[in-house]
Amino acid sequence: MNAETDTVREAASPRSDAVPAPAIGQPLRRREDQRFIQGKGAFVMDLAAGTGALHMAVLRSPYAHATVSDIEIQGARSLPGVVAVLTAADLGPIGDLPCDWAVPGMTAVPRHPVLARRRVRYVGQPVAVVAASTPEQAQDAIEAIAVTYQPLATAVGLEDALAETAPTLHAEVPGNRAFVFRRQAGDFDAAAAGAEVVIQRRIVNNRLAPVPLEGRAVLSEYDPAMGRLTHHTSTQLPHIHQRALAEALGMPQHRLRLVAPDVGGGFGTKLSFYAEDVLAALLAIRLGRPVRWVEGRSESFLASTHGRDQVAEVELAARADGTVLALRVQILANLGAYALGMGPGVPAINCGLSVTGAYRIPVMDVTVTGIYTNTAPVGPYRGAGHPEATFLIEQAMDALACRLNLDPADIRRRNFIPASAFPYRLPTGMTYDSGDYAANLEAALALADYAGLRREQAVARSQGRYLGIGLATYVEMSGAGPSIGMGATGFHRGGHESARVMLHPDGTATVFSGAHSHGQGHATSLAQVAADALGIAPDAIEVVQGDTATIPFGTGTYNSRSMAVGGMAVHMACKAVLTKATLIAAALLRRRPDDLLYANGIFQVKDRFAPGRAVSHAVKRLGAQVKGSIFQRVTGLTGLPPAQYFPRNGTITLAEVARAAYLGHDLPFGMAPGLDETCFFDPKGMPASAGTHIAVVEVDVETGVVALRRHIAVDDCGRIINPLLAAGQVHGGAAQGIGQALSERVVYNEMGQLLTASLTDYAIPRATDLPQFDISHTVTPSPLNSLGVKGIGEGATIGAPPAVVSAVLDALAPFGVADLAMPLTPETVWRAIEMARNQST
Repeated sequence: MNAETDTVREAASPRSDAVPAPAIGQPLRRREDQRFIQGKGAFVMDLAAGTGALHMAVLRSPYAHATVSDIEIQGARSLPGVVAVLTAADLGPIGDLPCDWAVPGMTAVPRHPVLARRRVRYVGQPVAVVAASTPEQAQDAIEAIAVTYQPLATAVGLEDALAETAPTLHAEVPGNRAFVFRRQAGDFDAAAAGAEVVIQRRIVNNRLAPVPLEGRAVLSEYDPAMGRLTHHTSTQLPHIHQRALAEALGMPQHRLRLVAPDVGGGFGTKLSFYAEDVLAALLAIRLGRPVRWVEGRSESFLASTHGRDQVAEVELAARADGTVLALRVQILANLGAYALGMGPGVPAINCGLSVTGAYRIPVMDVTVTGIYTNTAPVGPYRGAGHPEATFLIEQAMDALACRLNLDPADIRRRNFIPASAFPYRLPTGMTYDSGDYAANLEAALALADYAGLRREQAVARSQGRYLGIGLATYVEMSGAGPSIGMGATGFHRGGHESARVMLHPDGTATVFSGAHSHGQGHATSLAQVAADALGIAPDAIEVVQGDTATIPFGTGTYNSRSMAVGGMAVHMACKAVLTKATLIAAALLRRRPDDLLYANGIFQVKDRFAPGRAVSHAVKRLGAQVKGSIFQRVTGLTGLPPAQYFPRNGTITLAEVARAAYLGHDLPFGMAPGLDETCFFDPKGMPASAGTHIAVVEVDVETGVVALRRHIAVDDCGRIINPLLAAGQVHGGAAQGIGQALSERVVYNEMGQLLTASLTDYAIPRATDLPQFDISHTVTPSPLNSLGVKGIGEGATIGAPPAVVSAVLDALAPFGVADLAMPLTPETVWRAIEMARNQST
């Protein structure tokens, strides 16, 4: 395969929605959708078709905790079509999987082995691997491997793992406590002693499976003659995973090309680096044949990272008027069996430093304890720590409003960080760059007709119907950075992003971005950013992503950073191209650069008849003499031919300038040819997105069924690049947040067996479960980047769960139901109603 066919390129063909600059703010349709709906995507398995690649299969542990005393593989090796069978003993000097975010306080970091060595610690952990000619032969070989296990005691739940009798998962981590991370500002006990109200709540964030439409997939090809490996994988982080794979294999990075083509969803689970990438690459190198692997859905539930899984004890101290004085939070966070990828940092940093939400709370004490358990590793899932923090503070604020008999909107108004206070430094040490949370709330209340909903609720209750209205506000620190700050928190990644912009001789452009799309629509939105900066139509711009052989080092896509960081890198590279183009245009027009105006692809002299504006005749003669001398020395000819290619009527197009740049005939003295610039943008801070979600539900109290009637979302993501794409992000994010609130939960039994290992057991929301979403936006531009943008991709996943849960509790308030654990399945809701009824009789 060559670079042209492997790389995901979104080229521009003439379309009816082409618009002139400015392009930012235009609701352009996603340009990649046409080929997707025609079945012309370039996913990993599309690239694997026709390669004759061997099929890889992985033998996984059936035990959550056991020693491995013997693995018999000879029978598997002798089966037809089987080319290789490997165990840990066959791997050689292969490195373990990386932990990219070992937070302060982690003295030991147990890393995940590629194949289990003597011990397994969760159901689904890889034990052996097979390569065979067909998938069926590979599976037959897996079933022929005989492993002798000695089961050990398990620690599955958080409290189980902390018990004195719990087994120790890693000898270097006594008590199974991976870390204890604490941030404190002020004295909570002193503040609580002077408070009139103290709220105490135990709040659980259920474990979730990300369930991307495309599971993880790998195609690895090795060229022994060149000693080069080409590795295709469905990942959100091409360059980061290139580095991880090279380190695991002991291979120089310049001999390893990693390609992430079209990616069918990630949601955080494709941020982690997994054993299957290493195994496929190792087999390809040793066998000299392409090797492919694609996980089944049950494998995804077993062995891809899960999200959330936290238990928090929350104390909120306040005055009688609802003013919050202090917050204390103690969080137990499940890391699963190993520290993998971003696993430890998500609960400690993302969650721990965000627990105060949108509120001015002067005293704060938060402790996050990471726990190892006999479950699959836990990593980032859409929102990555911010949904957990938002859910706990919003539930506490609702409990406070209920205790004081205040409207949930009023309790928030009284405690919001005021717009005049920005930039606002949190007691945790983080800084919010900009925002107007009160205005955002009022916009959401108006869009929902909140007063009208309350009247409708009163009427419904008089009729024996249980209507509930819930609201939640959120803040998300998006666009992870700056690099120096990430290093200080133990995050082994940079906060920058790269972009290379090449303006071609015909005036079209190619953007090479280090960000990577897994459904966000970068081919459209980054083209709009470039179009706006270059002054040309988006359809004149091609976007290339996902190939380490062609893209400058990229940090990748997560934490809603694509526009705030990746878009800024594109913007800067375009401006650098335009600056050089302006110098060339000025030389061609024989004017100073300051004399030119540029708009919509055309340079023109501001006032070509004004006296004294043209470059002096003396300067012209000097330039001609220098160029003539060079011309004679190089060619042996006398006289410098005059440039014949460009008009001298006071205007010149960007395409003409680009052509001149590559011809190099008449450039400013000493300037290199071409219009090709690479920039890295490392932000000074993280933009703070915000929003308000309002959910309207009706509960059937006889069955416990919750019907979601309306969902309103008003987000503040700064300046919006493409309203259509922003709306899509809100819709998808809200659907996932609603799934957490109402139906989704990963469940293990006490032996560590996964009970939700398929979509028949794990209930993601269906289209019929969701209403039409009412969405709008308020705008407070970020001062941290010149585009003024903030993140949008994760906000709705953060805001939806507390809004939905709040709405259900509001509906059940007449029964005295004050607490419900997600997900709010019909059984959960019905049991809560029955318990409340029994207690009242």
